Amino acid sequence: MQTSIHKKYANTPEGIEADSILRSCVHCGFCTATCPTYQLLGDELDSPRGRIYLIKQVLEGNEVTRSTQIHLDRCLTCRACETTCPSGVRYSRLVDIGRNIVEKNVKRPVFERLSRWSLRQLLTHKGLFSILLRIGQNVAPVLPAVLKQKIPARRYAEKTSTSTEFSRRMLVLDGCVQPATSPNTNAATTRVLEKLGITIQHAKQAGCCGAVSHHLSAHEAALNEMRNNIDAWWPYIEVGAEAIIMTASGCGAMVKEYADLLSGDPDYANKAARVSDLCKDISEVLAEEDLSHFHCKNPDTKYSVAFHSPCTLQHAQKINGSVESILEKAGFNLVEINDGHLCCGSAGTYSILQPKLSKQLLKEKVSCLLQNEPDYIVTANIGCQMHLQTKITSPVMHWIELLDKACQ
Repeated sequence: MQTSIHKKYANTPEGIEADSILRSCVHCGFCTATCPTYQLLGDELDSPRGRIYLIKQVLEGNEVTRSTQIHLDRCLTCRACETTCPSGVRYSRLVDIGRNIVEKNVKRPVFERLSRWSLRQLLTHKGLFSILLRIGQNVAPVLPAVLKQKIPARRYAEKTSTSTEFSRRMLVLDGCVQPATSPNTNAATTRVLEKLGITIQHAKQAGCCGAVSHHLSAHEAALNEMRNNIDAWWPYIEVGAEAIIMTASGCGAMVKEYADLLSGDPDYANKAARVSDLCKDISEVLAEEDLSHFHCKNPDTKYSVAFHSPCTLQHAQKINGSVESILEKAGFNLVEINDGHLCCGSAGTYSILQPKLSKQLLKEKVSCLLQNEPDYIVTANIGCQMHLQTKITSPVMHWIELLDKACQ
């Protein structure tokens, strides 16, 4: 694609990067076939190709409008288009740049500004989130059904199996909302890895991975959250931590981008590169271990499992088939999922900021997951887990909990 970047952006790091990405796009349209919002709305401007055109217009000096902002807001950043693109266009990075520029030039309505600020304050501070969630759970019985279903049921973590310190050590990111909404996820991870002779370590000062702020165009706040995590993890890395484990694929996708996002920071560039290199989804860690003794308790029963692969796992991190292989080796029967490449509609804060589109995507995803009447529904990201649970009556869990149960 030919471009003529306006002088306002031409010599800026973002402008140079965006220009390179734009020039790699050949406007073939393959991306429209896998774009959830285009499938729902049928509007070219709500497809990756259309949004690329809008961002190109902005960077070439055309008027930045509220309409452009709305079309960019509707993007889930699911990155299914990147999986499909034959030219390797880094669409997610381009849309982040485009959103940031538009955010600085178009003033949002007061309610939108308040909503986005509130989400950043609530979701990135696990202590505050935990307190408010507990209050919500206590008053849930008297709330209208439409509000009640949005509040996750209270869950508890089972005790870890041993306090033995092993020579192999790995860090784990606790996450922001996961400790309060699904505390057994990291507890199950600890139990599974202990059985493999690996000690899990928690850096208490580590906080939000930065994804919420980054995708809400609060880029400087996101970078500070990234720097905080690097500082928290670095002492453990220096004494030999093998990996930084992510049990939420959304966090994993973000941490793996620390190297790129902090490449221009002389104080953190090298450390960020090391952190991104050490970042592993829990499935990547287990794929390299001997799991021969992880089997279903009842070998005569083949429990069927529907695995929802989050967009941040299959499209952002390009991890496909790993979780399914681990569960199948443990004795579970993985059922086929139609349109498994499509987003469930959670997409971080998307389900809150774009509820209408999110609900449509959720309806389709739940229908596909329940089609073969599985015994278990599992996923690999807390956002997807909470979103799916609003429409599925049986418990939705992280797949590591299922593997943990198989070995008890």
